[in-house]
Amino acid sequence: MVSSKKNHDELSVKERIAKNKQSNSSTMFVEKLVPKLLLLCATLSVLVTLGILYTLLSETFTFFNQVSVVEFFTTTYWNPWRDSYGILSLISGTLLITITAMIIAIPLGVASAIFLSEYASDKVRRMLKPILEVLAGIPTVVYGFFALTFVTPMLDKIIPDLSFFNALSAGIVVGVMIVPMVASLTEDAMGAVPNTLREGAMALGSTRLETTIKVVIPAALSGIVASFALAMSRAIGETMIVAIAAGATPKFTLDPTQSIQTMTGYIVQVSTGDVSFGSTIYYSIYAVGTTLFVFTLIMNLLAQYISRRFREEY
Repeated sequence: MVSSKKNHDELSVKERIAKNKQSNSSTMFVEKLVPKLLLLCATLSVLVTLGILYTLLSETFTFFNQVSVVEFFTTTYWNPWRDSYGILSLISGTLLITITAMIIAIPLGVASAIFLSEYASDKVRRMLKPILEVLAGIPTVVYGFFALTFVTPMLDKIIPDLSFFNALSAGIVVGVMIVPMVASLTEDAMGAVPNTLREGAMALGSTRLETTIKVVIPAALSGIVASFALAMSRAIGETMIVAIAAGATPKFTLDPTQSIQTMTGYIVQVSTGDVSFGSTIYYSIYAVGTTLFVFTLIMNLLAQYISRRFREEY
């Protein structure tokens, strides 16, 4: 009876070893497979990016075979239905929206980040930050109608000559939309500053405000400025808010009370219209899209440069 029990234990051990070998074999197979799947995903992402670039550039070259590059980049009158392609009016509209948005987003975002990082308790921070980030999840079409039906009538009481479609209300609401981006990235950058710096400043007699302004913000400057650049890139590429609230009047102006048109707004207008495939107007959306791509690429590269150039390592 004792011998039978011994054989049973030996058999169980063998089975266990075999099972472990099988399990290890499966684990090794998964370990070898996962990097290949990840490489495939990364390669697909790069190929999709290259495909988008190829489509943009090839159609843009077709457009510039029909329209002068000099006329496109140096004239200010944009009316494709009359063969006038001066993109400066679309660029001025885009910059008007972006500047207005940044005037709203930077003070509100940085102030929110300072409060969350330096003054709020853990309980308050855990409650307020998700609420603030909910703003980033609201569909932009909702922001667009909010600008048109709420912000514009409010501004009209202050500015009587305000156009129904105008750059001011659209820019303000774009700024509100990107506040969570500025606040979240800035708060992350300030949170990465070691507490020893804060404690050292306070040990020398600095108040919390002095510590924040003279120690924490300079130490987190690279992340803060990078958040500004990324937010600006987001504002440049915003589509629905400006298409709904800013109007569709290409105009070379710096007056935010007027109706304007941005580069993204023009792309939406043509894409949803009755423009025939292969016409010059059809190819113009790719030229505008390429210009927009260059703008956002420059902003992203600028954000990366600033982040590397002013990074503080502790």
